[in-house]
Amino acid sequence: MKTLWTTLLVAGLSLPSVAVEVRGDANAGRNKRAMCSGCHGIPGYQSSFPEVYRVPLIGGQSARYLVAALTAYRKGERRHPSMVGIAKGLTDQDIADLAAYYALQK
Repeated sequence: MKTLWTTLLVAGLSLPSVAVEVRGDANAGRNKRAMCSGCHGIPGYQSSFPEVYRVPLIGGQSARYLVAALTAYRKGERRHPSMVGIAKGLTDQDIADLAAYYALQK
C-alpha cells in the first residue's frame, strides 16, 4: 500500500502545472481603480514622464485587451515607466478585477 501512495504522490508532483483562469470582479475593480483613474479617467490627458504621452481612456476597452496590456507592463514587455511600476504591484486577481470594471464602463 505504501508503494501505491508513493507512486501516486510522485505522479501528482510530476504533472505539469495547469494555469487557472482568474475571473475578474467588476465590483472589486471599482475599489481598486484609484491608481488608474488619475490618468485614464481624464479626457485628453497627457503625461509628461518620461516624454509627452497621450493617455488613453480605458473605459469600454475589452477586458481581454486590458489583461494582456497590464500583464505585458508587469513583465516589462511594454515599457512606459509609470505603467510598469503600477503593474508590478498588481496581482493576477487585481488585473482581472480592474479589467472587468473598465470593460463595463463607457
